[in-house]
Amino acid sequence: MSFHALHCHAASKPPAGLVVAAEVGRLATGGLRLHYRIFGIDVLRIPAARPAMPVDGLWRHTCCEAFVASDTDGSYHEFNFSPSGCWAAYRFTDTRQRDETWQFPQPLRVDRMDDGRMLHLVVELPASVLPPDATRIGLTMVAEHADGELSYWALRHTAERPDFHLRDSFMLPLP
Repeated sequence: MSFHALHCHAASKPPAGLVVAAEVGRLATGGLRLHYRIFGIDVLRIPAARPAMPVDGLWRHTCCEAFVASDTDGSYHEFNFSPSGCWAAYRFTDTRQRDETWQFPQPLRVDRMDDGRMLHLVVELPASVLPPDATRIGLTMVAEHADGELSYWALRHTAERPDFHLRDSFMLPLP
């Protein structure tokens, strides 16, 4: 496994000193292990720790995300991981077409390690929560700056405005 740099979208201004990288690995059980490293967190608003639970709207603040898809159809799953420990999971049948009937089958645990300068978020996604025949992933992050401004980070941006839901940005083949 190796870390991949996430890049700030050209339409948003990154705060000086912020560097974001992420890696994905396959668990022996078929699931995925995601590890985000965020350097320069002193320029960010980091949500305070809370009890782990599903929460909508995490992307309005500092939040790491993953978009997992297969090549067999237009569906994909979106996962959000807050440094607070809260998380969210969604299934989409096509671009931004959320499946409101989908129920996430189990709680997630977001592990956070932070030394005041660098933040690590680590999450294990069981195989049972991934799309069948998942083949690729998009790793992203929304960064809330100390002044409240947001910047948008991804392996690749494929549109004029930040949009993590575009399949062209789910570029990393799954291990």
